[in-house]
Amino acid sequence: MNVIFKTKRNQISFLSMLIFTLFLATSCKNTAEEKPSNTSKQPNVIVILIDDAGYADFGFMGCKDLETPNIDKLAQSGVVLTDAHVSATVCAPSRAGLITGKYQQRFGFEANGTGYGNSGDIGLSDDVVTMADVFKANGYKTMALGKWHLGADKTDHPNQRGFDEFYGFETGSRSYFSLKNPSKYTMLQHNGERVKFTGYMTDVLGDQSVKYIEENKDQPFFMYLAYNAVHTPMHAKKEHLEKYKNHPRQKLAAMTWSLDENVGKLQQKLKDLGLAENTLIYFLSDNGGAANNSSSGGPLKGWKGNKFEGGHRVPFVVSWPKAIKGGQTFEGLSSSLDIFTTSLAAANITKADDLVLDGANLLPYLKGEKTGNPHNKLFWRKLEEAGARIGNYKMVRLQDYGATLYNLKEDLGETTNLETTHSKEFQQLQGELRNWESQMMDPLWVEERSWMDVTHHIHKRLMQNKEVLYSDPGKMKEVLSNKK
Repeated sequence: MNVIFKTKRNQISFLSMLIFTLFLATSCKNTAEEKPSNTSKQPNVIVILIDDAGYADFGFMGCKDLETPNIDKLAQSGVVLTDAHVSATVCAPSRAGLITGKYQQRFGFEANGTGYGNSGDIGLSDDVVTMADVFKANGYKTMALGKWHLGADKTDHPNQRGFDEFYGFETGSRSYFSLKNPSKYTMLQHNGERVKFTGYMTDVLGDQSVKYIEENKDQPFFMYLAYNAVHTPMHAKKEHLEKYKNHPRQKLAAMTWSLDENVGKLQQKLKDLGLAENTLIYFLSDNGGAANNSSSGGPLKGWKGNKFEGGHRVPFVVSWPKAIKGGQTFEGLSSSLDIFTTSLAAANITKADDLVLDGANLLPYLKGEKTGNPHNKLFWRKLEEAGARIGNYKMVRLQDYGATLYNLKEDLGETTNLETTHSKEFQQLQGELRNWESQMMDPLWVEERSWMDVTHHIHKRLMQNKEVLYSDPGKMKEVLSNKK
């Protein structure tokens, strides 16, 4: 794979920026001059994106030891999608895919982080359109809360990517408690200005989400609520640690309880204001559970960072009481890429012909108007590892090693390699993956070689159905030293 390094200044020309500006002005049916009135029937749209949560770590997904009553209530009010996936198995590229509605490889955002080495900080391409761009152009108030992790360049700031309000932090991870001297990227901020806070970050974000709903109750709004829970560091409130003092997953249980409390605050505020029925809410994790936060993928193999189901199949809820019957389960193949397309359909916003979206409109499926799968194919790639899904068949490919094939309907745990016994399906998946890759860009940056080596080791051992010996560079160094 040829890796291309580009600086932000070289990504676009003045002409392309001018074209992009004109595009925003004409991209949608409802223009800024045709803003809906306060009595609009358009739904509010809320994306609740959590961080590094395990597939099986919620009551609505069958979890018995973590308490999530409010999140379970949200799931009961809508549809639980059991075969739902994100477009990447790590934080930053997954968020890039969700917020743009397209495979992030289309604009080179493939590796984690937002740049590495001599690439500089690149982040989101300046000419890529976000959900917030489109909703703002169509009269919605737009707000982003919590973790951003999509670029530290000035042009990548949420306020420059369609969000009227940003109340959060730019980095991918930080303490849940206040920092004495935070950097520009780790500080909690409101539209670029530092916010000094006391208390616990999950509560702070939850309180702000309620405040924003109260302030914007009379107009349609789009809220991107990106909690950093339950990502490391494993920080929890003292009273919650005490509550779960005898729990085998004490810190995760405490952090999850706080997350659930704050999702409950949001639900209650919507109900109190009479907005609950006509608010479209998505709830999902940015990738699978991490190896270092005690999360559980249940029957799934793998975890965050690898192309087995535990890395990209996520808990996913869609709730819109006004339009979608609650208490349902949907088994069709779906993706976080669908959020953009589905939201446009719900808001009756016409997509511009030149706006490329890879997602499907889920509404006909969730309303029972269509059956089957919103997607026939899905693809994943991060540098040396890739995956492809067609129907029930899934392939995992590792550079300089080979590929494995699984039938997920019969083998959800991906233990039986069908490469030799199902050569027709294997060749089809290989061909489809290569065809998809031909339409994508090479990555604009890579990752630290030590982490790439760790990831390679994990994939190889999982493909061999062997125990993984290390999952971070420190442990790798220790294991390899002992072998000498």
